Amino acid sequence: MARFTLPRDLYHGKGALENLKNLKGEKAVIVVGGGAMKRNGFLQKAEDYLKEAGMQVKIIEGVEPDPSVTTVMNGAALMAEFEPDWIVAMGGGSPIDAAKAMWIKYEYPETTFEQMCVVFGLPKLRTKARFVAIPSTSGTATEVTAFSVITDYDKGIKYPLADFEITPDVAIVDPDLAETMPQKLVAHTGMDAITHAVEAYVSTCNCEFTDPLAIFAITMIQRDLVGSYNGDMTKRASMHNAQCLAGMAFSNALLGIVHSMAHKTGAAFDDYGAHIIHGAANAMYLPKVIAFNAKNEVAKARYGVIADYMGLGGANDDEKVANLIAYLRQMNNDLNIPQCIKHYGADSYPCEQGFVPEDVFLARLPEIAKNAVADACTGSNPRQPSVEEMEKLLKCCYYDLEVDF
Repeated sequence: MARFTLPRDLYHGKGALENLKNLKGEKAVIVVGGGAMKRNGFLQKAEDYLKEAGMQVKIIEGVEPDPSVTTVMNGAALMAEFEPDWIVAMGGGSPIDAAKAMWIKYEYPETTFEQMCVVFGLPKLRTKARFVAIPSTSGTATEVTAFSVITDYDKGIKYPLADFEITPDVAIVDPDLAETMPQKLVAHTGMDAITHAVEAYVSTCNCEFTDPLAIFAITMIQRDLVGSYNGDMTKRASMHNAQCLAGMAFSNALLGIVHSMAHKTGAAFDDYGAHIIHGAANAMYLPKVIAFNAKNEVAKARYGVIADYMGLGGANDDEKVANLIAYLRQMNNDLNIPQCIKHYGADSYPCEQGFVPEDVFLARLPEIAKNAVADACTGSNPRQPSVEEMEKLLKCCYYDLEVDF
């Protein structure tokens, strides 16, 4: 027996934000990030709609990119004081992910962060509040997923929280919000979305309900991502839907080791100038992981199906996999994303020598590999890597080497 879970209601299309005024409740808290929603007027609109619905409104703002455990605990404390019956999270993946974790702590104040990290081990939520997610970026799809990613900066590790309890009650997918994304963010979130769809399609937990969502999302992203990056707002709106479909797929089919590696490398080199941005990490690692997973015959055949739907050609599955890898690498070039960690600059753009020195990478590699193998996303990957294989794979991602094992 398997389970397929999505939000109870999903409002989509231009102007969908207005549906906030139809919520029934007394108090709502809005969780937002660094200010884009305020600058572009969406925060004020959301607040006005909630007040029109007859609610008192409190705003929790300033959630950082890659939200921290501290941010989660502070936000939950504010919720405990205000006692909302609706939590409305809007912006990129970071404020929505943070709000999901705040929600857990608000409903169960005794819960520790370590307990939150137990995969599918959360208690029943909705004893105090229900949850609305409104994305402004086109990648994470956290508005429809059972996942949240929170960073423990003391350990330099991103932890995925996973439980159907944190699937939002309401998702509002309004393309007006996505029009404000800067170009670099379009690139990173778009490659995050295609990684979600590809990993969901080859996951060991894929099924007849998730496969159509994953495949259709892939073809939409193939059609629209580069155009969206180059400023086509019709394609930008389409990408907002495509990433949501990819999220529906992976929330139920789960992910794989592209995400395991991205989670464990993202914050590992903070002391050398920058995060490896999640979407860029996925973009760099996905071609390498496809080559690794394709040694598994079932996965190779499914990658071949993806290549067929994308119209990439190939006389057999080996050729189709090679064409898929080449296509994804070209997408990275088109979106100005590096092909490997060695060439990943502190600004996320390709450069001759990135911000992660070779000796530092090699020194930290064993611990990163061990943590990546232990990541919650590894279990549904079609080929289970040993720690030694994960080290070799991460080296390929650092140096841009061919995966031949």
